[in-house]
Parts: sequence; C-alpha cells; structure tokens
Amino acid sequence: MIAVRFIDADGQSVREVTAEPGDNLLRAGQAAGQPLEGTCEGQMACSTCHVIVSDQDFEKLPPASDEEEDMLDLAADVRRTSRLACQITLTDALDGLTVRIPAQAHNMQGR
Repeated sequence: MIAVRFIDADGQSVREVTAEPGDNLLRAGQAAGQPLEGTCEGQMACSTCHVIVSDQDFEKLPPASDEEEDMLDLAADVRRTSRLACQITLTDALDGLTVRIPAQAHNMQGR
C-alpha cells in the first residue's frame, strides 16, 4: 500500500490515506472524500483535480506533459509544484506523498 497525505486548503487538517500501487491520486483522493472533483473523470480535459505537491515529493514525479501543463494554465492558485491528480500514478517511490488542496478548490459533486 502507498501512503498519501492530503492537507486541506487552510493547512489545518491532514488526512493520511492508503492506496494500491498503480492507482492514480485522483481516485485515491476521491475514495477518501477529498474535494477533488475530476469532472472529466481523469481524461485530462479539465483542471478540477489540481493539487499542490510538496517540494520534496515534486522532484520524485515524472515531468508533466505539455497537455497537463495546458490544463494547469486553467486552474486557480497554481504553484510551481502544481499537478493534476489524475496524472499522478502512485508507485512505491511515492510512498508518503504529501499534497495540498488548493485554496480555490470547488467540489461541485459534494453539493
């Protein structure tokens, strides 16, 4: 199992979850009730699964594709370490991954 820490937008709450290797961060976050809408269902046609990866974990990720960078241009509160959760495949090397939910996250599915 891969451990992942989600920090809420205000930085006050941390939730650690586990996921299977090979799963993606979007599905793991949604299963844990995180506000990751994923409107396009992981097809990289939106930016509603935007997360901010911790500095130390960002270097462990493969580079974002041009398509992912284009989608991040549409996201609010983008940082240098921003990624789309649907594009992060969880591997043993990412065990302990820490991500923060952006302040501008809106989960329309939770309404």
